[in-house]
Amino acid sequence: MLLKNSKEIKALILDMDGVLWRERAPIGDLPSIFSRFEKAGLKVILATNNATRTPRQYIEKMAGFGLSIREDQVINSAMGVAYLLHKHHPDGGPVYILGEIGLTSALNDVGFTHSEKSGLAVIGSMDRDITFWKLKQATLLIRSGIPFYFTNPDRTYPTPEGLIPGAGAILAALEAATDVKAIIAGKPSPTLFEFALERLGTKPEETLVVGDRVETDILGGQRAGCPTAVVLTGIATRTETERWQPKVDLILEELGDLV
Repeated sequence: MLLKNSKEIKALILDMDGVLWRERAPIGDLPSIFSRFEKAGLKVILATNNATRTPRQYIEKMAGFGLSIREDQVINSAMGVAYLLHKHHPDGGPVYILGEIGLTSALNDVGFTHSEKSGLAVIGSMDRDITFWKLKQATLLIRSGIPFYFTNPDRTYPTPEGLIPGAGAILAALEAATDVKAIIAGKPSPTLFEFALERLGTKPEETLVVGDRVETDILGGQRAGCPTAVVLTGIATRTETERWQPKVDLILEELGDLV
C-alpha cells in the first residue's frame, strides 16, 4: 500500500508504545531510523496516550536506546488534557487527580493542583497504584456534577509478556459507576493532534500520523485530517487494519520501513 502525495509530507506524529518500543525493548534500530527521518527533512513529534511519564522521563528512556530527542518533541495525553482544561480555566485551580506523575506534572505546569474535595474537574488516567478508595472519591465527585475528563481510552497496554490492563480499564470502571461519559483529551480525540500540529507548524495534510492502534492513533489522526500509517509491531493486526474504514493510507511491518 502506497501513500498518495508522499512528497507533500513534511512532518511525522509518531506514537511510542508499540511503535518505538515494547516496554523496555526498542523496535528496530531507532538512531538509524531517526537519522533517515532527519536526512529526509521530516520534522518529528512523539505523541503518546501513555500519561504515566513526563517528557523528561521519555527523553531519558530514549537516551537508553541511543536516541537524542528534544523535550519539545514529546507530548502525551496528560499534556493534552492539561491543554484542554487550560482553555476552559486559564487561571488554573483545584482538581481531583487520579493518575501518576506524568498527569500531575502536566496539570501543575499550567496551574492545576490536586484537591481531595470539590474542585473544577475530576481528571483521570492510568494509575498503577489504583485503589477502591481512589475510585470511590472520584465517583462521588463526578456524581456531584463536577466535569469528568480522562486522558485516554486505551483498554490494554502492550508488554513483552502480552497485553495488560490500560487506562481504559479504569475509565470503564468510573463510567460504569457514575453513568457519565468522560471528556477524552487523548487519542482518538483530535485534541492531541491539534496540539502537535501547533508545535510542528504544519498543516494536517502535510503531517503523517503513525501508530499501532486503529481505534486510537488512526481514528484520531483521521479526525484531525491527517494521512495515517499503521505499524504491525503493536496492537493492530493486518486483517484489522485492512478492514478499517476510512482506509488507512499505509501499512508497515515496522517503523523502519517508512523511509
